[in-house]
Amino acid sequence: MSERHHNTRRDDALDALLRLIARHVSGFWGALAAFAAVGIVIAAVLAILFIAVVQIVGADALQRMDESALRALATYRSPGLDRIMLQITSLGNGVVLIVLALVASVFLWLSHHRWSVYLLLVGMAGGKVLNSLLKAAFGRDRPNMVEWVYEVTSPSLPSGHAMGAFITYGTIAFLVGRLGTTRALRWATWIIAGVIILAIGLSRMYLGVHYPSDVLFGYLAGLAWLLFVIATIRALQFFAPRRPETREEEQHLDSGPSGHSSAPRRAVS
Repeated sequence: MSERHHNTRRDDALDALLRLIARHVSGFWGALAAFAAVGIVIAAVLAILFIAVVQIVGADALQRMDESALRALATYRSPGLDRIMLQITSLGNGVVLIVLALVASVFLWLSHHRWSVYLLLVGMAGGKVLNSLLKAAFGRDRPNMVEWVYEVTSPSLPSGHAMGAFITYGTIAFLVGRLGTTRALRWATWIIAGVIILAIGLSRMYLGVHYPSDVLFGYLAGLAWLLFVIATIRALQFFAPRRPETREEEQHLDSGPSGHSSAPRRAVS
């Protein structure tokens, strides 16, 4: 089955949900709130299923694989590489991500994409809350079989750096990519974001402060939240005709890789 067919099926499912909400919920804000509520419920169900799968597969086997990977990475440590990894991991620190988001927000705001700014900031804030809830739910201790390169205090699962980086760099790449005039620019934006995200995850394992499964789950949770943010942008465009000022801002976005408009059909008001 082709990638285009997969994308079509996914878009059809999202469009079907948006049309269902449009038929039963009136107004712009009510429809957007209904969509957000459905997304939160789906995310909660997926989180519960993930926790159940981890428990069924067996925590002991996962723990052994995690510990072996960290011991292997520790053999490559050196003072110079430690400094490099500390610099890379700083790209996922909360302060750096906030500053990056603010700079991107200024650019988007000045280019009259205010809803993109709202979604970027809300997406980051929501991701932070979600990460804190997941850490509290799992309560996993940090690795203790290798020495940490620097001190950390919060629970281990999921990695906040990995999840925050995926959400922040991924959202910015998506929003900037929407404004890209060429396919090459969009690909370059995503590639740079992907390299940074993967490097941050690797640095967390190298520094000994996260298990590989912490980083992987952080990526998965970040991907889920990023998809929710992207779907929310789609919903925003779908319901934009119910709010003229929103329609005016969003109608010229999402030109798509082919250069043709990919804006969704007008919602039923």
